[in-house]
Amino acid sequence: MNNNQPKKRNYRKPAFFAGVLAVAVVAWGFNDDLFQITKNLDVFAAVYKEVNINYVDDINSSKLVKTGVDAMLDGLDPYTEFVPESEIEEYKLHYVSTQYGGIGASIFARDGKVYVADVFAGFPAQKADIRPGDQMVKINDIDLTAKNNDQVSLLLKGTKGAEIRLLMKREGEPAVLKNLIRDEIKQPNVVYSGMVDGNMGYIKLNKFLENSAQEVTDALTALKKNNPNGIILDLRSNGGGILQEAVKIVNLFVAKDVTVVSQKGKIKEKNFTYNTVATPLEPNLPLVVLVNSRSASASEIVAGALQDLDRAIIIGQRSYGKGLVQQTFSLPYNSLVKITIAKYFVPSGRCVQALDYTHRKDDGSVLKVADSLMHEFKTKNGRSVFDGSGVYPDIFVKQDRFANITQTLVNKLLFFDYATQYRNTHPQLGDPRAFTLSDAEYLDFTKFLAGKNYTYNTASERILDQLKTEATREKQFPEIQTEYDGLRAKMAAAKKNDLMLHKTEIKQVLENEIVSRYLYEKGRYEANFKYDKELAQAIKTMQDKVQLASILKGEGSFKVIGKPVLAMASKKDDKDDSDD
Repeated sequence: MNNNQPKKRNYRKPAFFAGVLAVAVVAWGFNDDLFQITKNLDVFAAVYKEVNINYVDDINSSKLVKTGVDAMLDGLDPYTEFVPESEIEEYKLHYVSTQYGGIGASIFARDGKVYVADVFAGFPAQKADIRPGDQMVKINDIDLTAKNNDQVSLLLKGTKGAEIRLLMKREGEPAVLKNLIRDEIKQPNVVYSGMVDGNMGYIKLNKFLENSAQEVTDALTALKKNNPNGIILDLRSNGGGILQEAVKIVNLFVAKDVTVVSQKGKIKEKNFTYNTVATPLEPNLPLVVLVNSRSASASEIVAGALQDLDRAIIIGQRSYGKGLVQQTFSLPYNSLVKITIAKYFVPSGRCVQALDYTHRKDDGSVLKVADSLMHEFKTKNGRSVFDGSGVYPDIFVKQDRFANITQTLVNKLLFFDYATQYRNTHPQLGDPRAFTLSDAEYLDFTKFLAGKNYTYNTASERILDQLKTEATREKQFPEIQTEYDGLRAKMAAAKKNDLMLHKTEIKQVLENEIVSRYLYEKGRYEANFKYDKELAQAIKTMQDKVQLASILKGEGSFKVIGKPVLAMASKKDDKDDSDD
């Protein structure tokens, strides 16, 4: 005992002094950090003051400060943002609930005039027989000539129950005054649900805003009455929303008391694990989740959790890779700031975040997480999945890109214009799932395009243009001009055949646009079912019970999902379809 006493004293004394030193260092560090904050705020205020007093022209103080704040936050990530009081309502529509007082129509400006772009079923515009393509001439006696989209949208929106007078003009008909009563316009999260081939239930979820979980619950309950052979949850191009809604949706298919997602950040008090809390509505039916490169955030929580728990088959393309959690904080004068406070982790422990905003390049650009830095995780059944790159599908389906001619016809609004003309000359339409343009009708469309401007450059033409530029720079173009002109002529001749060469995809887009004139958004989905490769793959997979079980058990090639070295071949496809 006595021999141990000196060691005990020698141990405790340095520890005591180390503790004092640590407190001193922390206090010094805190004071230094506080000094830097105060110093920089003083510098910012001083710069603003001198600019405000001395700048040659009058300045907009609010705009100047917002520009400064935005520039500061841009150095963090795209999701951390300042919301001034003037933009609060728009913010709520985008992130909380798409609900407002209006007529249920979207608009666009063209050649100084305003036209209806789309109409939502069941709302005042549709009930008043306002159609896409109709010109909106006046709103409450205010002429709309040369007004932009924001100005017109502001005039259309207002208090529910208030009257609004619209002077409308349809091609070939005189202008008509329509008196409408504004209604509460609430765009649903579930934009379509119904039965598809193979007696499969299909739910299209567009966003995760307020009430999205209840909407999915209602859709699933209705589908179950048809005794479906499986459920397809379509999250393609769903950019996410409220995390808690994603957890509730997973709970529809997963047992109670199961971890769905965890959020971890710098502040321990904000770290949280979300578990399922209710008995699932459908724990057994085969389930497929469709994703693409625009499926992000809450979509990736649902897809990633159901994949990690081996509850669903993921089909499509690799998802976007947003594994960051934001929280909104109130600021003075009714403004807000939305700040990224944590990363989220799905049940296997992986984070899907694909872009590394912390370690930017010197020029400020952001790189994807390197393959060498990705880590392997295990699903419930032992399948290998990987972090740092979104949710990789169990079955990858290459996403085809539309040809240049198709994209050009879309951008020039020529599909839109023809569909408007078609609707005005065809009062009725049959079953949207069976609707297809006949060869005669397609020929009529090609005649409609005669004389229209839809010029475009193919990839080959762009390469040829680059060749001319380089040859001219090197003063060698005269030597190759004959061959160049010959190739140009051949390419021009080949382009004349593009309307027939790409007939199938052009018909797809055109049929979709025409059907929407009669059956709105619901019609768009049903008209496209026959062309949807991912949907066809989902139905085929669920009908093959052997393959279904093989995937979820991780047998053969399904043992490893999206390993970086294996995923390289599809990265080009993913990159082509991704958004930043």
